[in-house]
This record gives sequence, structure tokens and C-alpha cells, in this order.
Amino acid sequence: MNAFLDTVIKGMVANPDDVRITPVERKGETVFEVQVHPSDVGRLVGRRGNTINAIRTLLTAAGARKGLRCSLELLDERVDERDDRPRERRPERAPDGERAPDRERAPGAES
Repeated sequence: MNAFLDTVIKGMVANPDDVRITPVERKGETVFEVQVHPSDVGRLVGRRGNTINAIRTLLTAAGARKGLRCSLELLDERVDERDDRPRERRPERAPDGERAPDRERAPGAES
């Protein structure tokens, strides 16, 4: 299974040398923990997770043919530089109780 994942994932990413696949046994199941270069995470996940889900389906089917229970976890270690800054939040209401000026109200909407 490890060779299968290695071939599929390294064939998809731009940085194949940064692919790490670690099999971990958990409750009678082999969980393959996959790490890729941060710029390759989106490519591996795909739109709405379709690509990673297809890989999981193939892994599950291949494991079942061999009598194994297998799953895949994508370890995401991306660092978001915004995490270091305080989050800006616009108030729903201005301090005096009026609606905040940067928000538009829908026609006919009440406070």
C-alpha cells in the first residue's frame, strides 16, 4: 500500500522529494499519514476534496482486496501568517446602538 500511495502522490505534486508517507497502526487499521510541501496541499486535496477522496477510495479498495483496513490522513503543517496578528472584527452595532456604518441594510429590514 505504501508503494501505491508513494507512486500516486509523488506523480501529482510539484515537490515529490518533500512527500512523506508514514504508516501508523491504530485499532486494527493502518492509517497512512501523508505530508507534502505546503504549496502542494491544495493540489492533493483538489476542488471540494474530490482528489483526496478519490485516493482514499482507491486505497480502501486496494486494502480490502488484500484483507486490510486502510485509511489516509493528510497532515497539514502550513503556517498562516495571519495567525500572528489579532483578528479584526467589525461590530454588528456601533457603540451608541446604531447600525455600524460599513454595513448596508436590506430594503425593508428592521433593526
